[in-house]
Amino acid sequence: MEYPEFPARIDHTVLGPETTVSDVYRVLDEAEEFGMNACIPHCYVTEATEYAPSVRLVTVVGFPHGQTSTESKVQAATTAARRGADEIDVVANIGRLKAGEDDAVRQEISEIVAGVTVPVKVIVEAALLSDAERDRLSELVVEADADYLKTSTGFAPVDGETGATIPDVEAMSEYLPVKASGGIGSYEEALAFVEAGAERIGASSGKKIATEYRRSADQ
Repeated sequence: MEYPEFPARIDHTVLGPETTVSDVYRVLDEAEEFGMNACIPHCYVTEATEYAPSVRLVTVVGFPHGQTSTESKVQAATTAARRGADEIDVVANIGRLKAGEDDAVRQEISEIVAGVTVPVKVIVEAALLSDAERDRLSELVVEADADYLKTSTGFAPVDGETGATIPDVEAMSEYLPVKASGGIGSYEEALAFVEAGAERIGASSGKKIATEYRRSADQ
């Protein structure tokens, strides 16, 4: 199957702890060149929207562990949207899920969704969950009226796994559109996730993926 607008599925990402505004500008330049989106730290949203207003901008909330307060998450999401973010990727509180506090998890996501008019993706950090927990959280995200499920932050290694897996994407796509994120480093890998059901790809290797896509499309 061909995907003519494949780069538009890519959230070209820079979220490391040492990320500078120059790093953000580089990612925005690459996103604009290849027709990708950009996913950047919350603190640089204002600079990013001023620098590259035509690039679809994603930012993160509660990143990377999801354990800031609900009030902080809501405020961060609404501030980012007001400053020009087009989408919010928020990390679910996995600790509360594992403790069986489903109502608190659902309520937090609901409040974030209600606080903004832009799409909200919920990062479930699937590598830290059993299949049953992943499915339970997916159900809570649906009930909270969020727009997407996202596999992972890429910052939670478990047995060498830090990101997306095909089985997780296949399972999660039964609930909502999925953003596969974490450890995707090539067009071949990204395409496999799309064919497994992912609508979006989150990757710091966005430029490489888009370049490989162009090369394959020209063949």
